[in-house]
Amino acid sequence: MIDDELDQIKRRRLEEMIASQQNNIVQKEREEDARREYEEKKREILRQILTVEARDRLNNLRLTKPDVVEMLENQLISLASSGRLRSVITDDQLKMLLKQIQPKKKDFKIKKI
Repeated sequence: MIDDELDQIKRRRLEEMIASQQNNIVQKEREEDARREYEEKKREILRQILTVEARDRLNNLRLTKPDVVEMLENQLISLASSGRLRSVITDDQLKMLLKQIQPKKKDFKIKKI
């Protein structure tokens, strides 16, 4: 009798764990779909506000400085959505923006004694 109750408790617990895992999987899939949708919308907006050369520059820079690119993309999208961006951003304009965003580099000079 005690064994039957113990088996039932174990079985219910196992069923709860399986249901919980399935819910977690579904939740992760939803989050992944939402992330993909967000990234696609972001790419579409960037296609509209950047020239081909500027997009290429951002894609190349993403390999070395993904945090800088992410910050710049978010700022550009914010400007575009608020209507403060009046024209398409060229590669030269993007270079100027990148220079303003990136911190100053420290120059080190080594003197031989």
